[in-house]
Amino acid sequence: MKVTALIEDELIQEVMDLSGAKNITDALKIALNEYRSRKLMRNYANNIVAEPLEFTYGAKQIRDLNQK
Repeated sequence: MKVTALIEDELIQEVMDLSGAKNITDALKIALNEYRSRKLMRNYANNIVAEPLEFTYGAKQIRDLNQK
């Protein structure tokens, strides 16, 4: 996809330096993937807080199962 965006040169250069990208396209791909990953993880964390995981086995029961 072609995109025209007005982004400060300093910001682009800093992202390129931090990401190790060789060009602007790679830097933007890395930055967008990082942003997406962080948002997804935050959403997953919020879902776990809203509905905590429940474990049906305790440590002793798991040890007993592993010994079988």
